[in-house]
Amino acid sequence: MGEFEKSISFDGRDIRLKVGHLAPQAGGSVLIESGDTTVLVTATRSQAREGIDFLPLTVDYEERLYAAGRIPGGIMRREGRPPEKATLTSRLIDRPLRPLFPSWLRDDLQIVALTLSMDELVPPDVLAVTGASIATLMAKIPFNGPMAAVRVGLVGDDFIINPTYAEIEAGDLDLIVAGSPQGVIMVEAGANQLSERDIIEAIEFGYEAVQDLIRAQQDLIAEIGLEIPQEEPPEVDSTLENYIRDRAGVEIKNILSQFDFDKTQRDTALDAVKESIKAAITELAEEDSIRVAALANSKALDNTFKDLTKKLMRRQIIEDNVRVDGRKLDEVRPVSCDVSILPKRVHGSGLFNRGLTQVLSACTLGTPGDAQSLADDLQQDQHKRYLHHYNFPPFSVGETKPLRAPGRREVGHGALAERALLPVLPPKEQFPYVIRVVSEVLSSNGSTSMGSVCGSTLALMDAGVPISKPVSGAAMGLIKEGDEVRVLTDIQGIEDFLGDMDFKVAGTDKGITALQMDMKISGLSLDIISQAINQAKAARLHILEKMLQTIEQPRPEMSPYAPRLLTIRIDPDMIGLVIGPGGKTIKGITEETGAKIDIEDDGTVTISAVDETKAKKARLIIQGMTRKLNEGDVYVGKVTRIIPIGAFVEFLPGKEGMIHISQLADYRVGKVEDEVTVGDEVIIKVREIDNKGRINLTRLGIHPEQAAAAREAAAVNR
Repeated sequence: MGEFEKSISFDGRDIRLKVGHLAPQAGGSVLIESGDTTVLVTATRSQAREGIDFLPLTVDYEERLYAAGRIPGGIMRREGRPPEKATLTSRLIDRPLRPLFPSWLRDDLQIVALTLSMDELVPPDVLAVTGASIATLMAKIPFNGPMAAVRVGLVGDDFIINPTYAEIEAGDLDLIVAGSPQGVIMVEAGANQLSERDIIEAIEFGYEAVQDLIRAQQDLIAEIGLEIPQEEPPEVDSTLENYIRDRAGVEIKNILSQFDFDKTQRDTALDAVKESIKAAITELAEEDSIRVAALANSKALDNTFKDLTKKLMRRQIIEDNVRVDGRKLDEVRPVSCDVSILPKRVHGSGLFNRGLTQVLSACTLGTPGDAQSLADDLQQDQHKRYLHHYNFPPFSVGETKPLRAPGRREVGHGALAERALLPVLPPKEQFPYVIRVVSEVLSSNGSTSMGSVCGSTLALMDAGVPISKPVSGAAMGLIKEGDEVRVLTDIQGIEDFLGDMDFKVAGTDKGITALQMDMKISGLSLDIISQAINQAKAARLHILEKMLQTIEQPRPEMSPYAPRLLTIRIDPDMIGLVIGPGGKTIKGITEETGAKIDIEDDGTVTISAVDETKAKKARLIIQGMTRKLNEGDVYVGKVTRIIPIGAFVEFLPGKEGMIHISQLADYRVGKVEDEVTVGDEVIIKVREIDNKGRINLTRLGIHPEQAAAAREAAAVNR
């Protein structure tokens, strides 16, 4: 195929596509551009590896700093480990793409999206999602697409498609909608406590735009004359499945209807049934087709048993409206909460339990210097003052495996919880702390990400962070068989694993702050999505009520081990004076007071210390150094040294002037030591500031009321 270009006029902005132009040896590639943002997306397929029983799809999103005209930092001056945003974008591409591949496909697939250029108007992530669909089509990979994604913003009362970074920042919504011809397939959003109705309207608005992009891809295929081969799925031998169903179907169904079983008991009972099946098969004759089928693939029996369990569980929900633990479809598992379970050296802690899911969140308060630098990231923001980290150790599901660095799942769940809590955090001007929350999953049986939201809300309130409203969350599930649909509230592990949807909704009693929907089927109607969102509200409010029974509002005082912050504003022209040559002055203040000092470019100075008196002392020094003096100002000072012609007096922290011998008294003074000695406290007035910045002081002409006011001010500042 030769080179082909197409331009799509989309919501007032052109999206340009170039296929066959770059990466000719990839299975398929597209250069997708909008504004000055350019993303190259490739899709490549290789033969299946022996013994693979899943779809080995790898999606990688890569950023290069040259895309923004920047050079990486560090010794190597080269991009290193992908930043968090790149990991999240990889997940964003993967989630709507994966369900559209046929369930029987086992070939190795790799999607690589590389941002080559980026401007401040067009975020590259949604372009990369749509580009992945086009590249997959160009590679002629079996695919139930096309698929596309758009971002929806809300500025004022108007929804807008693919807003700029500035519009996202200024608006109340950052929603990404991905869809296929069959319906909505993925939703990812952060919102400023928007109502369910607003969110549903935004999803509908976004899906209409998605359909325009899908039609554009269909037109592109037709114009190129691309024929996508229709590959036949491999024949399925149902002999083994029929054998297991006949021998154990009733027993499996009985286990799934034992509503008093917990997860461990249910899994143990099912494993026992599976082992009895394995034992029975090994006793069959060697030439028996069932034994041959089971032994031909070591995973065949496990997969067939799992598929049968899935069918029986789903049938029970569809036909009887009963779940494996006996709950109603819209019922939440038992909830319990606790706070301050860790010593106050941890500034705040919260424990959240929902069924067998248990999450411990710990909150740490830091200084502005603790903010995360995003210098080696293509994001517009350069610092991050709220950090939410999520950990999922193997013991939480009763497994053993090596502990490794956080994977994509951990990064994604942490980002979702972070997004859910951002709208309720106090502004920097009100609460200048950097906040880090770590959620440790201690036990997992579904919806640990929403458990993290709830546990972290408790930890923030326990730490004394003045959040505007508490946030809770619930995960919704779906079972869809033909036209029969059941929406499940607060799904547990087996319902997530064997169901069709994982729809997480977080928010306050006022509205939604975050949501994330992933599908295992090729699309969902807006009516079903609306039902899930509205059903989630009752669950959120129920959980929130349980949380507020534990802690009603943020604690009025912080942990005694949390740093105390004092903030002042100085003239930006005086920043150099406070820092001093080579940082000498600011280091001296730190050594003298024990306080930590952070200075921003706008002149905001944040002083921190666990002991508030140390922070106040540092504040006085900086205020004294940067205070603009006026001739005639009166202060209380202390004599620091004496020379033959006068005495030096420190009258403000870091501010010193000299009283000439002629200004010590209203009569002739023979020797300076006759009037003052080192350490004396004296009332002085600023007589003159010369053109070199030297301060000349006097003890003459000071009115008694001025002296009294100076003494009062000095007493307050001590």
